[in-house]
Amino acid sequence: MADFCKHNVIWDLDNTLYRITPEFADMLDEATAVAAIEDFHLPLTFEEAKAKVKESYATYRDGGEVFVRDYGISPKDMFVAYHNRKPISPIVPYEGMLEKLENLPINQFIFSTSSRSVCEKILRHIGLYDFFKDRFYSVEDFDCYKKNENADVYRKLCERIKVNPDDCIFVDDSYSNLEFAKEIGMTTVRIFYNQNSAKDKTYIDAAYKGIEAFLDDFPRLLTDCAIA
Repeated sequence: MADFCKHNVIWDLDNTLYRITPEFADMLDEATAVAAIEDFHLPLTFEEAKAKVKESYATYRDGGEVFVRDYGISPKDMFVAYHNRKPISPIVPYEGMLEKLENLPINQFIFSTSSRSVCEKILRHIGLYDFFKDRFYSVEDFDCYKKNENADVYRKLCERIKVNPDDCIFVDDSYSNLEFAKEIGMTTVRIFYNQNSAKDKTYIDAAYKGIEAFLDDFPRLLTDCAIA
């Protein structure tokens, strides 16, 4: 059984503390495609670029990776170009999310693959900025642009926030991110939305269909720790 007797929880942001609907996911794919064409002048039609974005995400869990690998664009430049175009206004906040987070007796942080400026904009948009002020981090804070390549960025995060990985729960919708969080000793929780819980993966300690299901169960898990 997963060990939830920890003092810290680290939340992913995108598709975890708010939902990336299929419609919004399509907008994000389009933003990446437009960045590839207009910012880097790649010889692709919009339809070709968008198809590459979808293929890239399916293959690498990153919509921009194909442009880095096939066209020599630097990861940093692709990261910046995409986030300069990432839409915020279509995001719909979860009702009651702030109250549920405020009621959790545990230290809370955010670690996101969105840029720092976009993280701030999203948190303000969904009403969580004041709660997470000075406690949210982007991969770019550690000169990195992904969470699913190796465990170093997770170690750097723990050093920055002065916590032991063994004393952390890491919550993310992307199973490829959870592998490295588990590698350094964190308890891992996968948030999924369709039927792909990925429970079969050994580095996932628990899986919940939607963040609300986990938030409803989280107080019980922490209470069980207190009783034990």
